[in-house]
Amino acid sequence: MKMYMLACCAILTAASCNRAESVKEETAQFELRGDTILIPEGSPLKARIRTYTVEDKPYRLQLLTAGVVKAIPNNYAEIAPPFSGRVVKSYMSLGETVSPGAPLFSISSPDFFAAQKAWFQAKQLWQQAVTAQQRQRDLMQHGVGAGRDLEEATTNVAVQLKEMENAAAALKVFNINPQQQVLGEPLIIRSPIHGEVIENKLVNGQFLKADGGSVAIVAQLSQVWIAGQVKEKDLRFINEGDEVKMEVPAMPDTVLKGKVFHVSRIVNEDTRAVDVLMICDNPAHCLKPGMYANVKFMDPPVSVITVPAKALLQESNSGYVFVQTGANTYVRRKVETGDTDSSTIIIKSGLKPGEKIIGEGAFYLSAAK
Repeated sequence: MKMYMLACCAILTAASCNRAESVKEETAQFELRGDTILIPEGSPLKARIRTYTVEDKPYRLQLLTAGVVKAIPNNYAEIAPPFSGRVVKSYMSLGETVSPGAPLFSISSPDFFAAQKAWFQAKQLWQQAVTAQQRQRDLMQHGVGAGRDLEEATTNVAVQLKEMENAAAALKVFNINPQQQVLGEPLIIRSPIHGEVIENKLVNGQFLKADGGSVAIVAQLSQVWIAGQVKEKDLRFINEGDEVKMEVPAMPDTVLKGKVFHVSRIVNEDTRAVDVLMICDNPAHCLKPGMYANVKFMDPPVSVITVPAKALLQESNSGYVFVQTGANTYVRRKVETGDTDSSTIIIKSGLKPGEKIIGEGAFYLSAAK
């Protein structure tokens, strides 16, 4: 038993000596002289570290978000019948380009006939009132009329004129010129905007209800909106007019450009995000409403100091780098960092252009205190 204990002690002593030699060998790769680290000639560390020259570089802050393609409301019109009635004729076809005022379809409607009839009746009563007023004026000129009768006739003309104007206004809502219409003709529904017919549900002879919803859609999709959201903390980086780049799954190798059109003035209390609208040219109609898009916000370029991410080491709540002060000598220096991406870090203070730092392999010196 005594021999066994002696053997164990011998093994532990040997292992301890080996660890000590290993630690001694690692620390021998560099020397610590106050705040300066010296890497001797022949040290294996010289082959493991790479220096990097600090310089000002143009940098553009990038933020990513998801968005949805939407038609611009002023360039999008859902066409619905104003009255219940039966489709007499369809003038449009799917994919056709139409101009403002172009006929889309005509509908025969009892309600429209009633509106026409009301205008013709109002016009007839106004004409009768004008004739009666002229008669009273002639009688007054020949001294056989009464002033009271002329006043009543004049008042009746004003009343009937107002009734006719009201009836005409009801027709003008549907782009109808009351003076050019024929009583009993069908109502022609016209396009309110310039665009392309992207949806057409009409069938000749179909009966439409006034509350049945749209039967056609006309849209101008040469420009579209991309609706996305930006977190509250990132709002300071987003400004109207900023450039954005976007990709859609349908075109994985194509990068599209746009601009921030509008930043909402309201923060969503549930998501702590703000709605942002981007406008993008879409001449080939590749972007279709409803598509998802990946949006990258691009701030105007500014000149900043950036260093490789591998150059920065952390200690407590601060970061530091190793600055080269001479041949094979380095000093640890604290730096203040800014934004970062996967490969670089912005240095806000602590370094100047022209200085050299360890850009790769700095962690080998992190044990130096």
